[in-house]
Amino acid sequence: MTTEPREKSERSPVSPEGNEIYMKLEERAISESNELNRTVSQCRRCARGDFLPTVGSGHPLADIVLVKYAPRYLEVAEGVSFFGRSGAAILKSVQRLTIDPLLLYGTNAVKCAGVDAEDGEANCPRYLLEELQITQPKMVVVMGERALEVLNHNRLATMAELSYSPGEIQELTPFCAVLTTPDVDESLDDSGAKRAFWNAFRSLGDWYRDQPPY
Repeated sequence: MTTEPREKSERSPVSPEGNEIYMKLEERAISESNELNRTVSQCRRCARGDFLPTVGSGHPLADIVLVKYAPRYLEVAEGVSFFGRSGAAILKSVQRLTIDPLLLYGTNAVKCAGVDAEDGEANCPRYLLEELQITQPKMVVVMGERALEVLNHNRLATMAELSYSPGEIQELTPFCAVLTTPDVDESLDDSGAKRAFWNAFRSLGDWYRDQPPY
């Protein structure tokens, strides 16, 4: 998942005026996302040592934002969220649900590995909230209780407090829904955990099919 312009989907405006407006919004979102990524990559709010922060990946005007708690080894090595096994698992899952991967944006609530959890949870959420402000998603998929706690503890006045109810669709704001699932990273090496993740995540397909095509 990379920050690049995408082809117009069937859910995008088709009129010339609509296309022009979308292109301007997309151009602004790409610029804001790139600037945020530069800020994140240079962040020194935590004592992170030699580990670089991981930046978000995907389309900056994504309909669906995926949030998990913290990066794993391959994400840290590349500096990109959802790089490696978790990203591959998500791509297989959305393909099975017939959701276009170009509609996704993935990020971590805590951007660095190896930092004190208290520091990470205090310093990183400002970046997560800015990512949500840039993308303006229709759906946020929060993976795991720890990621949900970070979002709940840092929600804005317009955001509802969420419960950890895997597979259920909740309202975050009047314009954005939330789906909670188990942590995808923790589901990769156990068949029972994989089933639990999939049983929750597949609700995303039902939600997507019910969305108006515009």
